[in-house]
Parts: sequence; C-alpha cells; structure tokens
Amino acid sequence: MLSKELLEILACPKCKGDLLYDQEKEVLICPSCRVYYPIEEDIPILLIDSAKPLEELQKAPQEKRE
Repeated sequence: MLSKELLEILACPKCKGDLLYDQEKEVLICPSCRVYYPIEEDIPILLIDSAKPLEELQKAPQEKRE
C-alpha cells in the first residue's frame, strides 16, 4: 500500500499529470495518457517503457488477494 504523502507527489512520467491509485489491482493509472504503471513490492515502476494500455487492465480478470 502506498502512503498518501507519496501519492500526492507522484506524477505520470510522460504527461506529468496526476495518477490514480488502484489499490486492488496494485497499479497507478494515468487517465490522460490512458495507460497504467505497475506497482511491484510497494514500489511504483514509473518508467515510460513500463506503461501498459489501460484497455489491458480493464480486460484482465480480477484477481482476489488473500
């Protein structure tokens, strides 16, 4: 889980816009660029090359975490 303070300063590396945190899917979403960035072991991977199209996230089956 990312802290509120960290979320306030994070920005999309491509457009510098605000990111939305999807805690359930462990991703950061840029609505402007229509991409998402993965979060691995509580570390946001904010590299332009690591961005994936938002459509992929919406098509992926929801995984339940225990």
